[in-house]
Amino acid sequence: MKITRSNSQPFRKGPAEYFTGAVRVEQPFAGSAPARISGAFVTFEPGARTNWHTHPLGQTLIVTHGCGWVQAEGGLREEILAGDIVWFPPGVKHWHGATATQGLTHIAIAEALNGKSVDWLEKVTDAQYQPA
Repeated sequence: MKITRSNSQPFRKGPAEYFTGAVRVEQPFAGSAPARISGAFVTFEPGARTNWHTHPLGQTLIVTHGCGWVQAEGGLREEILAGDIVWFPPGVKHWHGATATQGLTHIAIAEALNGKSVDWLEKVTDAQYQPA
């Protein structure tokens, strides 16, 4: 058994190569083999978002605070609120982040396949993020 105490893990700034805007990532758990699951609290300041990306075994987001947007390639941008749960199936190209005026925090959970849990792609353009 392992207990990780609240606020005991350091956070890091979301790398600019994978995020637009101010993002904080706290990764309180990562499974040890044979487990493949890991999770992170991700906090987006208004206007911040991920790049487009995919997950080989899918991703679950649990929104804990604020208001944000999610979009799967070819689909509509959807609003998400505290308490919402979002599932992206394996290989689905998508992005997520805060709205232009409100911040967002979610727990992101994904499993690794052959040691990799995410494939980062291109930036979400301003036109994709907030279409006219």
